[in-house]
Amino acid sequence: MSCSSCHNPQTSWADKLTVPVGNDHLEGTRNTPSLLNVYARKELFWDGRSKSLEEQALGPIEAHHEMDMDLTKLIPKLKAIPAYNKLFLAAFGEEDYSMPEVLKALGAFQRTLTSRRSRFDEFLDGNYKVLSEQEVRGLHLFRTKARCMNCHSGQFFTDDSYHNIGLTYYKRKYQDLGRYEVTKDPADVGRFRTPSLRDVMNTDPWMHNGLFWNMTGLLNMYNSGMQMNSAKPEQKAKDPLYPVTDPLMQPLNLSKEEIKDIEAFLHAITATSYRMRRPESLPR
Repeated sequence: MSCSSCHNPQTSWADKLTVPVGNDHLEGTRNTPSLLNVYARKELFWDGRSKSLEEQALGPIEAHHEMDMDLTKLIPKLKAIPAYNKLFLAAFGEEDYSMPEVLKALGAFQRTLTSRRSRFDEFLDGNYKVLSEQEVRGLHLFRTKARCMNCHSGQFFTDDSYHNIGLTYYKRKYQDLGRYEVTKDPADVGRFRTPSLRDVMNTDPWMHNGLFWNMTGLLNMYNSGMQMNSAKPEQKAKDPLYPVTDPLMQPLNLSKEEIKDIEAFLHAITATSYRMRRPESLPR
């Protein structure tokens, strides 16, 4: 297993799978997030349990259903490869190295992974003809009636916060209590980190569980307001973990044409996909 087994540069640093497949063909439970612009994230993982790229890297390396690597064996394995010893010496100025240097190297590389400019960026620079009329209508709806900017705002189209949008599947097959698993605060049940929408049309399937492959259907879901499974006061009193959908989620009353306009705008904020040349030789 390698990092690029799930974070493929040719699929916007994600994997185009509902959930990742790791060691022994075991499946994860959450969709692989893109690594684009990960340098700007304040917290990592869907539930925000890591505060830095260096801390985050330990999770997949050790997890049985991901890389399943015994850390006591990792450094000796690397040091048995002469080419890696030369690379670590060049990077850190010392022949000896251990996990801190490995994690620093991984973090340094990931901080270089920035999204390319989209047509929307050109639009912001004053090239107003680069977007179609439909895409401009979608931009307007994104900022107003569709309420997307309540959570997807700023340079990376994310508020870097956590919301329950109604997809906890509480007490059902796909149950995931989200950030609650980190904080143990009942208010965090079902809350997940707002993903960046940079290159969003390249990073399907969407949502923390990767269950949504069709953007029109996904926008229809938001259009509904997603309040049908939100706890009523009496339910919350009986069961403190019964999820409450974020009040920001409201019925939008978008027409089919307006949903098409928003989807068109999402294409405008998606840069063209690209191929990254892999190294011609790797340390063996």
